[in-house]
Order: sequence, then structure tokens, then C-alpha cells
Amino acid sequence: MQASGSIPRRRSVQVPVGTVRVGGGAPIVVQSMTNTDTADIEGTVRQVQSLARAGSELVRLTVNTAEAAAAVAPIRERLERAGVFVPLIGDFHFNGHKLLREHPDCAAALDKYRINPGNVGRGSKRDAQFAEMIEIACRNARPVRIGVNWGSLDQELLASLMDLNSRRAQPWDARQVMYEALITSALSSAQRAEEMGLPGHQILLSCKVSGVQDLIAVYRELARRSDYALHLGLTEAGMGTKGTVASTTALSILLQEGIGDTIRVSLTPQPGESRTQEVVVASEILQALGLRVFVPSVTACPGCGRTTSTTFQELAKQIDDFLRAQMPIWRSRYPGVEGLKVAVMGCIVNGPGESKHADIGISLPGTGEAPAAPVFIDGEKALTLRGDQIAAEFHQIVENYIEKRFGAAGKVPASHDA
Repeated sequence: MQASGSIPRRRSVQVPVGTVRVGGGAPIVVQSMTNTDTADIEGTVRQVQSLARAGSELVRLTVNTAEAAAAVAPIRERLERAGVFVPLIGDFHFNGHKLLREHPDCAAALDKYRINPGNVGRGSKRDAQFAEMIEIACRNARPVRIGVNWGSLDQELLASLMDLNSRRAQPWDARQVMYEALITSALSSAQRAEEMGLPGHQILLSCKVSGVQDLIAVYRELARRSDYALHLGLTEAGMGTKGTVASTTALSILLQEGIGDTIRVSLTPQPGESRTQEVVVASEILQALGLRVFVPSVTACPGCGRTTSTTFQELAKQIDDFLRAQMPIWRSRYPGVEGLKVAVMGCIVNGPGESKHADIGISLPGTGEAPAAPVFIDGEKALTLRGDQIAAEFHQIVENYIEKRFGAAGKVPASHDA
């Protein structure tokens, strides 16, 4: 769902990727990538389903071997039988031309191809192998993301630009030359693809780097010099807090400037952590900026010396987890529910005020306060909960509110703009 954010968007060409539209003013799209062996059909299907349920609107698969290429069509078939129609992207390096040629079912089953100009071939083979992939994309009417990565940059191009730079009256520093190599690789590859017959509305670009300031600098210039749809992402962002903060910082600055049509947060999962965490972070970035609305928001105070009880923390997490888990079903059952605002507060200081600003909120008792929890619905105090079952009772109140307001039985107008 598109939010009512007022951030002006950069003009870009719209690219159809399966049933999803990227660029051209369409809502910014969240994508992710599997980390299963694509040849493991059942394991990959399960992970794609999980990513799609979490809100990934495009899912990329590694296609690096004949076995992986042969598995793509069966993966697509099993997903569709399960009612999952998320567009699939094939990630190709080194041997993509051969895999697409030898596995036409794979080429047809994918909704988009990702080509890395730095890994498409070396020397005299590079142009021919790139051309073969573009020809197959044209034949199947598939869009292509030309995805440059500074970890696999075309070394011949880089050497050429460094040589040219050495003859400048005022040479750039090495980092500026690297930026120019990334941008030139993407733009020149896109130009060659168009010359070979791939329409501009079937081309997306990305220039991935792992430094926040580097990403911002490269994408500002890339956006200035082209109108292709752009995929944003900080490559190799890292694990946990580091990866989340770095990706959020870089993407938020660019998105605030109207740059970016689809995003991925490339997190290294913590041991035992679900792959879906990168989808959650990407969605939260867009929702925090007011660019998209994916799930109901839960406002909760951080806690302080007035909140000796952990009840509000536990309740906030329960409600947040519950709302996220239900969204795959609720998106169709309760249209508009993603705009719901819930508040779970820990004491009397800001509790009543925040609860009134939410659609539905509860102010739990803090240290020394009366053991009572007022509940506010649509800005008005509706009832007060007491006793040991406050959490369970509030959980039920939230469910009843959602059914009453968003259910088919009768859309009850709310006093808040969700």
C-alpha cells in the first residue's frame, strides 16, 4: 500500500517485473534473495514462501549451475500450486549465457535476469556473452537488472579510466575514479543492451558498494545521469545492528532525496535467525519514511525507572508479533488494516496521551500507580482493565477492534487518519 508521504520522487522509466511494476512513480518495491541451494527445490520453495509472507515483493534466486537452472521451472510450478505468485529473479554470474541457452525453461520461468557486467566474461568473450544474455531476454520479453558491484568491477574498464585520469590536468582521487567506473559500467552496458534491442523500459540499474557515503555519492550521480529504474542496496552490509544501521542510513538518505525504485537490505543472518529479517528491515525503512505502509504500527515506550514491570514490553512484543503474523491473511480480509496504530505504554507520564493519539492504546500502571490500565479507542477512554489478565484482555480488544473497523460487516469510521 502506498502511504501519503510527500517526498518528491525522481522520474524514472517504469519496468514490469511479472505482476509488479518498478519505477515510473509506482510504490517502491521490497525485494530479497534466497540463501538456499537453488537445486534444492523443496528447500528453496519453502524459503521463497517465507520471504513472500514476510512482505518480499520480488525474490532473487542464485542460478549458478546446471542443476540450479533445471530447478527453476519446478520451483515456479510448486510456488504457483501453493498460491504464491511472487516474481522470481535469476542471479547470473560467469556462466549465465550458457545456463540461459541450455535451459530455456529456466529462462521462461524467471521474471527478470540479473547480469553483472564485471562477471559476464573476460576479454573477447565478454561482449559476445553479454549479447547472448540480452538476446535471450529480448526473446522472452524479460527485463534485466544490470547490477554492477565494486567487488567484481570490470578491471579493464577501471584500468582504462585510471589511465585517462592520470592525464587530467587535475586528476581525481582513486575513490572518484572508482565511482566513475561503477557508473560508466552500468550506463554503457545499458546502452549496449538497448542497441541490441532490449527496450529501456526493460532495464534496471544498480551500483552496489559496501560503504554508506560511497553508495550515496554513486547513486546521486547515477540518478543525475539516467532515467532508468534504480535498485538500491548496500552490498555486504554485515550482521545484526551494524548491517541494519548501515543499510537504513544509506537507503533512507537516498530515498528521502527521491532516489530508488526498489530496495534490498542485504543482511548477513545471525546464527539461527530467519532470512526474513532483511524483508522486515526494508519494509520498516519505507514505512518509517512514510513511503509505504505494510503492517500496523505499535508505539511503545522504552521504559525507565517508573516502569519496573516488564508487562508493557511483553505485551508490545506480543501485539507486534501477532499483527505481523496475521498480515498475509489480513491484507485481503481487512483492507486498510496496515494503517492501524496501536500504543502500548508503561506509565502515566506519556501513556494516556500516546494512547489517545493511536487508534487503540493501553496505558499500563507504572511504579506506585494504581493497578489499573485505561484503554483508549479512537481517541476516547473506552474502559479500564484490572487484574492478572490485562494482556490477554487487551489482545482480544485489539482483535475485536480490527474486525469491527476493517471487517466486511461494516466499515466503522475512525476518528484518526490511518
